[in-house]
Amino acid sequence: MSMHRLSGCPSCAEPLEEGDRFCGVCGYAVSAPPPAAVDHPTIPIPPAPPAPPARPAAAGAAAGGYGSPAPAPGVSAPGVPHAAAEPAPGWGSVAAAAPTLVGDPAAWVTAPAEPEPEPEPRQGPAGVTYAASGHGNPYGNATPPEGTAWGAAEHPYGAADGPETRHDRPGGDPGTPAEGTPWGTGEAPYENPPQPGGAAGGKTCVACRAGHVDTDGYCEHCGHAQPRERDHIEEELGSVAAVTDRGLRHHRNEDSFAVSATALPDGSAATVAVVCDGVSSASRPDEASAAAAVAANEALLEALPRGAHPQEAMHEAILAAAEAVNALAPETPGAQNAPACTLVGAVVSGGLLTIGWVGDSRAYWVPDDRAALPRRLTEDDSWAAQMVAAGLMGEAEAYADVRAHAITGWLGADAYDLEPHTATFKPDHPGVVVVCTDGLWNYAESAREMAQVVPADAATRPLHSAQVLVGYALDGGGHDNVTVAVVPFATHPEQEPGPDAEPGPAAGPE
Repeated sequence: MSMHRLSGCPSCAEPLEEGDRFCGVCGYAVSAPPPAAVDHPTIPIPPAPPAPPARPAAAGAAAGGYGSPAPAPGVSAPGVPHAAAEPAPGWGSVAAAAPTLVGDPAAWVTAPAEPEPEPEPRQGPAGVTYAASGHGNPYGNATPPEGTAWGAAEHPYGAADGPETRHDRPGGDPGTPAEGTPWGTGEAPYENPPQPGGAAGGKTCVACRAGHVDTDGYCEHCGHAQPRERDHIEEELGSVAAVTDRGLRHHRNEDSFAVSATALPDGSAATVAVVCDGVSSASRPDEASAAAAVAANEALLEALPRGAHPQEAMHEAILAAAEAVNALAPETPGAQNAPACTLVGAVVSGGLLTIGWVGDSRAYWVPDDRAALPRRLTEDDSWAAQMVAAGLMGEAEAYADVRAHAITGWLGADAYDLEPHTATFKPDHPGVVVVCTDGLWNYAESAREMAQVVPADAATRPLHSAQVLVGYALDGGGHDNVTVAVVPFATHPEQEPGPDAEPGPAAGPE
């Protein structure tokens, strides 16, 4: 073996064979004299070798990710931040002052037809901007099978020139079917379409669309956690509809709702909507809200057909809901915080609108004629409301306090003396009742703000309106679970309202 023959390329260390005059990788002239040793403070990175021939799509996907090119040898692929998508504009804000019951009529005008200018992006806690990903699926867009390139509308980091999905405007989400149109196969955000090769009789992962979901709720192939059934629920029943969503910050949905319809003794219809919000600081808040909504709804469906007055039926329904939540408390007192929730309900029957509530979930009246005054129909059981009612603080001061939204009334075994609030109204013009949790009204606190968000066709498209309102909260940040029910109210033809009549309570809160 000759002492002068090089065993490796001086440039890239590629092994050489007998007779090689040039390196087969970097092209270095092997016959040239070796470069003189020079003392450099740093060693330069040698130039990258020529790119190898293109490989099949499956091999490229395996090396560089789904549909992305593999990095060159010796060069690490730069990380792509998950929040690289275009941030979603913020919509609405929490008013610093207390919400008003009656707005200024002079300031009311019909919303213009042309689109409004885009507001600045909404910043969350610590300056976090929420990306404009599809909110129908809290886990983002599903990942295609390995080797399949991303489509323009499904890239996980968004397309720079693609349309932006909006949830707070009618028709803003091209992926949502028209009201009354069932989701097609593979369209429902929380249903897994059958996939070839998937486990028979099991659920398919919403992320990789190939793996089987185990009993713990995780994909056995990619390990992705699957959405829970309560993460997003929509229901429409005749003239009432409701939507609940987990939101963007909570790991589970602790809200619940119930909507129903029944007949009164005279044959007329009665519509019921109940919305409950679990108290997060208590144990099992999701169970508490579900139990309360079911119990209140069943009590109303039992009382109204036998002729009970709606206000009396609402009072008894709240007591029944409280008993259902109390039953969830641990047998050992003090072992843990007893399950608790808030409740707000609405009944439309016989030309009357009856509202009942405990806690800080709210009901709003939004007339079809937006020139008329909207109203908030409930008064929060909160620290700020108590301070204002007692005359100890002004509204601006009370609602600016950090204790402003601490609730003073709730359903649960450890609640103070339960005092259900009920009120009956007799509007003289048609409109809708918006029944919601604070996950929505935190982004549209006053009656005027809520009326501006509710679509003009809410009375004829309640489900679409509920979807728009939930999307409005999600685009605003979605810091809490969001639940809203939309209940249309139509005046009876035989009614003859006075010239100056306006919606008002026929009986004040108890």
